[in-house]
Amino acid sequence: MIDRVFILGTGLLGTSVGLALRAAGFRGSIAGWNRSPEQAQTALRMGALDTVASDPLEAARMADVVLLAVPILATLDWMEKLAPILGPDQLVTDVGSTKREIAAAASRLFNQPGRAAFLPGHPMAGKEKGGASLADVNLFRGAMWLLTPAQGAKGTGAMGTGFSPYDKSSENPGALAPEGTSRRASELIADWRHLVARLGAKVLDLDPARHDELVAWVSHLPQFVSTAMSALLEDQVGNAPELKDIGGRALREMTRLGASPYSMWRDIAMTNTEAIDAVLHALEQRLAHLRENLRTPGLRDEFERANRFRRE
Repeated sequence: MIDRVFILGTGLLGTSVGLALRAAGFRGSIAGWNRSPEQAQTALRMGALDTVASDPLEAARMADVVLLAVPILATLDWMEKLAPILGPDQLVTDVGSTKREIAAAASRLFNQPGRAAFLPGHPMAGKEKGGASLADVNLFRGAMWLLTPAQGAKGTGAMGTGFSPYDKSSENPGALAPEGTSRRASELIADWRHLVARLGAKVLDLDPARHDELVAWVSHLPQFVSTAMSALLEDQVGNAPELKDIGGRALREMTRLGASPYSMWRDIAMTNTEAIDAVLHALEQRLAHLRENLRTPGLRDEFERANRFRRE
């Protein structure tokens, strides 16, 4: 059973996890820390935390589960700091949007005898803006919570792509943990999966490389399209006084993600460069095809494909 959770990073996701845990009936203690004391205090006032830690390393030592809810490069940095000080009966997990580098660091630093277990995770939920004040107790309800467990952990397909909502009554906790993980850490992994499901999320196990390939298409591509479109509009018509009057729902929906912070997407671009480059190149080719067929039946074919994707 998980009794003590430490949330390292009390922004949108970390604070939302704290709120959702309480709403789901979690009765253990929840401590938190943020490099911005104001953000941590906001999370405390909202009821996402019981206490704000003064020393994040000491708070991590005292926790059963440490949740890293910080940007990806900061997650990798904290993994280096935490690995030597945590014990084999502890679990670390994260909410990072890319997984190959985090999973590789987990295999190097954790998931071996004498070390804490690490379960890489990525809830497919969020908002274009962050901060504890925007946290939502229902943020994960109906969302997919992706996990990229160590190779060799059972319960996934050959490529780790099988849907596996966790049913505590029917799983052997040890089957979900990397080889060499302590019995206690194996139980924590099973309990954390159970807690994620209680937050209203659906659990899906993926191979880390497959994860990064897929999210490049379904998450990163929409972000960079919106960023490019918003930046283009700013350059071309951003000072037009009538823009807000004539820019309707389509403009608002297509540029909503353009408000996302560079600080988060810098880390995503740096840790999933190859996959993002590939999808952007594919989009460039598709846009060129559209431009070349504005007055041919090829344009109709593209609309038919797009409609079919939306129907399915």
